[in-house]
Amino acid sequence: MRLLLIRHGQTPSNVSGALDTARPGAGLTALGQAQAAAVPQALESERLEGLYASVLTRTQLTGSPLAADRGLDIQVREGLEEISAGDFEMRTDADAVQAYVESARRWLSGDLGYAIDGGESGARFFGRFDAAIAEIARDHASAAVFSHGAAIRMWAAARAVNVSTETAVQRRLQNTGMCVLEGDPDSGWALQRWHEEPLGGSDLEDRFAHDITGEPEEADAVVDADA
Repeated sequence: MRLLLIRHGQTPSNVSGALDTARPGAGLTALGQAQAAAVPQALESERLEGLYASVLTRTQLTGSPLAADRGLDIQVREGLEEISAGDFEMRTDADAVQAYVESARRWLSGDLGYAIDGGESGARFFGRFDAAIAEIARDHASAAVFSHGAAIRMWAAARAVNVSTETAVQRRLQNTGMCVLEGDPDSGWALQRWHEEPLGGSDLEDRFAHDITGEPEEADAVVDADA
């Protein structure tokens, strides 16, 4: 199948640099709404059979303009939500962000049993995200999935067979950035495109907000702490 993994639009938590991963999560800023509104035109050449979003509010809001444009319902799926920040939820300090980032490093090095305090292990994250994608792949030949920065980067880095994990996790993924993969759960996935900027173009990128998910020099660029 052809799988479009799209990060949600900007939220107030992105602007403040907060680790916002719990339900229901923040809504969109005015810029986030503009980013979402630009998605349909950016994807006008894509043939989509399904449209999915995580259980967190921001992904559903981001997918709404595309749903209206295509006449599709947004199907909300458990398992597509952001990697949990655990006890660091809503913190903005460097120690919390670094701890969140470090868990990703450990997972990619094979330590899937590791979890930050109050968070989830790598095994749990991959298990739930894999299951959600497998369900989508079973039902559609093409789909757009609105999810989250850390979750998309981590899953794409681990599952795409044609890109090294180190290369993948060091790529930027701005709000409404996108990874396109082709394949299936049985034969594997290949990364076809990594679109770093907002789908509507670089004019929709906030270059001044303190968004830790959009500043790759922070925390050695390992993962969007997006949340």
